[in-house]
Amino acid sequence: MSDMIPAHSRRTFVATSTAAATAAAIGGSFGLLSAQTAEAAEAGTSFRPSAGGSIRPFRVNFPQKDLADLRQRIVSTRWPEKETVADQSQGAQLATMKELAHYWASEYDWRKVEAKLNSHPQFITEIDGLDIHFVHVRSKHENAMPIIVTHGWPGSIIEQMKIIEPLTNPTAHGGKASDAFHVVIPSIPGYGFSGKPTGKGWDPERIAQAWAELMKRLGYNKYVAQGGDWGSIITDLMARQKPQGLIGIHVNLPGVVPPAIEKAIASGNPLPSGTVLSDEEKAAVDQLDFVYKHVYYAYMMASRPQTLTGLVDSPISLASFLVDHDAASLAMISRSFAGHKEGLSRDDVLDNVTLFWLTKTGISAARLFAENKAPFFAVKGVTLPVAVSVFPDEIYQAPESWAKQAYPNLIRYNKVSKGGHFAAWEQPALFVDEVRAGFRSLR
Repeated sequence: MSDMIPAHSRRTFVATSTAAATAAAIGGSFGLLSAQTAEAAEAGTSFRPSAGGSIRPFRVNFPQKDLADLRQRIVSTRWPEKETVADQSQGAQLATMKELAHYWASEYDWRKVEAKLNSHPQFITEIDGLDIHFVHVRSKHENAMPIIVTHGWPGSIIEQMKIIEPLTNPTAHGGKASDAFHVVIPSIPGYGFSGKPTGKGWDPERIAQAWAELMKRLGYNKYVAQGGDWGSIITDLMARQKPQGLIGIHVNLPGVVPPAIEKAIASGNPLPSGTVLSDEEKAAVDQLDFVYKHVYYAYMMASRPQTLTGLVDSPISLASFLVDHDAASLAMISRSFAGHKEGLSRDDVLDNVTLFWLTKTGISAARLFAENKAPFFAVKGVTLPVAVSVFPDEIYQAPESWAKQAYPNLIRYNKVSKGGHFAAWEQPALFVDEVRAGFRSLR
């Protein structure tokens, strides 16, 4: 195993590297492309494309002692006093976290998600000096469209597990053979099973370039990309870079805010003089104003990620930090641990938190906020075809008017009936419908 694999990965994965397994990863119906990137695409970047690169299959198998240690740490938690308010305005409530801890320590079974992960082909390949982990599932249907799907924070590839089968096997899930996709789901550097950068420079721009290299290495000469949260930013940047083979994108947290408006909101200043907004645009401004006033976790990760040592030392510290992403998601997760079945289940939440814990990626994932130079919500300059899905409980509702301005080649805009920030994870059936519809015109 490569020295670039972090220590936890070296003891976590069982590797096989036979030529047959590599061939299975690549697939037979797409001819391999050259791994060299055009000099023009490289200009002004620190990205170093490889001249090839092995693709090494992996399976996940954490030692039992790691799970025993996790349970012991949970039951040994030193709890704070109860919040002094009756709502979630002070963060994840004590009752929610105690219920989460009880279920995590006494009933939750990590081996189930481990088996789920291992039911899909997973691989590691070194790109630009860093090991990149990815799931790669090819459809049985001819002419399936290759798609690379990128997760966000505080997520992981766990977010996309529910959409793999419907995308690759649509005839068994309400679709047609013509809706089929070959699915590639990479772990962002510093997240999950990908390597942890040991120096600066792995920002969304570089990740976008790495994803293009990955798709080349897999032999896909025509493909689409999808993302939410960080995945939306990375996907937007891929589209702006226009790598050979990328023909369109779908995003569910689109970057459509006029730059001057986002700058004003982020800095707490009035909107530019003369700004005229529709009711829909005004609502989006109000939502973004709320976001910028309440994303303290983002400011902390962007400025002082190394201070968050508790995220790799205390499982409950990690869990409370990850579940408190946004007000709607926290409320939904709290209801789930109170016994209501909706959106994310208790197991869904703990599958993701446990992955963060076992891979010790609380801080390495946080560093992406410190690396980022791109605006979160503003226009990125994308001219490729774009499909946009707006989920009602997302942190802001992107107006169609802004989407048309931001994406001059907008091929679809749709408001979905339910779902929030973790759309693929919360509402997989609706999400799959959106992806199918979004790319149908590009087949």
